Amino acid sequence: MPTIVTDARSFTADRAWGARDLAEVDGATVRLHWTDRPYRWHVNDGNEVFVVLDGAVDMHFRENGVERVQRLGAADIFVAAVGDEHVAHPVGEARVLVVERKGSV
Repeated sequence: MPTIVTDARSFTADRAWGARDLAEVDGATVRLHWTDRPYRWHVNDGNEVFVVLDGAVDMHFRENGVERVQRLGAADIFVAAVGDEHVAHPVGEARVLVVERKGSV
């Protein structure tokens, strides 16, 4: 039976970066996250697709050792390749769809 998500813009969790698992596709997870706090600097062991569904997120990332920041709004997408160091800082509350290798942190 198909899954229909109608509350992506109002979804909340009991903690920052709390998530609802939506699907697993060929070893990757698709998760809906809610947050009002920054994550932490990290590097994924696989590619990560980060889609802002609601709100805004300042995505911090390092290129050649230099920190850069890009503001992402609703419908903006950030793709981190293996080895890309990054951290998401929501501006207020944000809801984000994340697709990444299962078990990645």
